[in-house]
Amino acid sequence: MNHVTDQQSGYRAEFAVGEHSARHLRRILRAYLTSWELLEVADAAELALTELVANVVRHVPGRRCQTLMLLQGEGVRVEVSDGCPRLPRPSVCGELAAGGRGLLLVEAVSDSWGVEPHPGGRGKTVWFECLAKGEGGR
Repeated sequence: MNHVTDQQSGYRAEFAVGEHSARHLRRILRAYLTSWELLEVADAAELALTELVANVVRHVPGRRCQTLMLLQGEGVRVEVSDGCPRLPRPSVCGELAAGGRGLLLVEAVSDSWGVEPHPGGRGKTVWFECLAKGEGGR
């Protein structure tokens, strides 16, 4: 069962993601960023969101997650939570490796990011923030 909450200051959804989910979530994120007049962070935020969703598709059994997009000051905070206790970390991979650079991209395009384990090892939340230039952003 999918659950979506739409609020003026943010968007929250819970569902199982698949190969096309990142595209749909990018459209939703861009719509919110447009309404919040934060299009200057759209490309960076969309790329970071795509990487977090790809990690769920690749590494979370059942592919269930919750997404949260919040207007925060002069920027956006995006969170992707799941029930898998394994914490992601940037990997060191060879230059010819087919994958393993997702969190490095998130770090490169966002102003801040992190991982917060859920209490009792019941999963985690991976988040990032992209700020408009007027607030110290990129």
